[in-house]
Amino acid sequence: MAAAIKETVSNLVDKFSGHQDALRQPSDEEFQQLQQKYTDAGQGHLFAFIGELKPAEKTQLFHQLNNFNPTRINELADKALNPAKSQEGPVSLEPLPEVATASILDSDPKDIQKWYDEGLQLVAANQVAVVLMAGGQGTRLGSSAPKGCFNIELPSQKSLFQIQAERIAKLQQLAQKVSGKEAVIPWYVMTSGPTRKPTEEFFQKNQYFGLSSSNVVIFEQGVLPCISNEGKILMESKSKVAVAPDGNGGIYQALLTSGVREDMRKRGIQHIHTYCVDNCLVKVADPVFLGFAASKDVDIATKVVRKRNATESVGLILQKNGKPDVVEYSEIDQETAEAKDPKQPDVLKFRAANIVNHYYSFRFFDSIETWAHKLPHHVARKKIPCILAETGEAFKPEKPNGVKLEQFVFDVFPLTPLEKFASIEVRREDEFSPLKNAKGTGEDDQDTSKRDIMKQGQRWIEQAGGIVVTEDESVGVEVSPLISYGGEGLEFLKGREIKAPAVIEKEE
Repeated sequence: MAAAIKETVSNLVDKFSGHQDALRQPSDEEFQQLQQKYTDAGQGHLFAFIGELKPAEKTQLFHQLNNFNPTRINELADKALNPAKSQEGPVSLEPLPEVATASILDSDPKDIQKWYDEGLQLVAANQVAVVLMAGGQGTRLGSSAPKGCFNIELPSQKSLFQIQAERIAKLQQLAQKVSGKEAVIPWYVMTSGPTRKPTEEFFQKNQYFGLSSSNVVIFEQGVLPCISNEGKILMESKSKVAVAPDGNGGIYQALLTSGVREDMRKRGIQHIHTYCVDNCLVKVADPVFLGFAASKDVDIATKVVRKRNATESVGLILQKNGKPDVVEYSEIDQETAEAKDPKQPDVLKFRAANIVNHYYSFRFFDSIETWAHKLPHHVARKKIPCILAETGEAFKPEKPNGVKLEQFVFDVFPLTPLEKFASIEVRREDEFSPLKNAKGTGEDDQDTSKRDIMKQGQRWIEQAGGIVVTEDESVGVEVSPLISYGGEGLEFLKGREIKAPAVIEKEE
């Protein structure tokens, strides 16, 4: 099975991007064998311009095509372009079982403290790793840099990467106080092809934000060829296939091909936190979350926030036909969306909004080979710049001319036994503020990200007995993660007056 999986196109990382100088030149026989393989699969057009290529270009094309299995690509293309009719029959939707859920909003504070203590012990025992999905560029934000490099204009001018790195550093300190030994949380940063080099350069330039470079591992998600509406692989140029990242669901195969899972094994990792880079409030390696999931002995746990109202366009984590799943807002009828919880008539029955914030056991990652080939591929119809197969001329389409195939990170949920899946509800204002839109949009943009961090800092200071003075529209206080991970350790501000906006970078 493992060998078969390695041939699966969705697990192959384009390792050669940016490293073309090191590519081995194939023999004529190797090249002919590869060409025959693609010709037999009906994709021989990829070699139409081979006579025009320089040796280096020919080598590049060989290695790129050698990374894919054309028979597998044909299977994916056929499923994408000719989807099977969905099975008819009733769909049963229910919230996750009560035994598998908890809520920070109404749990016993003693339980929350117990989970926190257990989670911190796991960090102290060096059993916790973090995987960050950071493949996106800030295009919609008006930036060509990786999204993690983005500065949301906090008083400190910190980027998203820096905020998250400092949360890891602080948590390592808190765990070290518990055990008296050095605590290390390895941080695995998954990029896409275009974001890998600038991400590596950004971390190097900033000295890894105070973390040890040996504990920050940057790796790359896989790519899939773009397919024409007729099922043919599209060429970006005469020597290069048009490819696209394989979606955040490509994380599972990338963990294998990059060697990340093996690195986790060597370090003795047992618990993994995975999240998206664009959430400025994310509690990286949150001890409460880790302790909750470990106490349930599950393979996957998710964080959710409470859906604001029946019409909010968010995916929901629930049971679909008895299996854990994510159901998109568009798939739920109005009656279901508006249904109330029989035990809490003032809240929605289906309210667990997905924020792509997950826990995995290492034993689950250890089984990737047994289920990765079962994950579906989703179709995105796109306008894909390419060359014309007949002439080699550049072609910029005005309407969608093909499809990009991608997997979603939550596609694995229905493959997970219900008893090995759990979910915990957290406060939106404390843990979820995504950066998705351009400045001035008023929703999920850099202004809302900045505001949510500043408001959180003000709440923490006021809870610690500090006094925040606001004038005009000045709002909030930025509390450095190096001072406080989650609101703790701010007693030194008791009785002090702080004029907003302000930043607390060190104890004074």
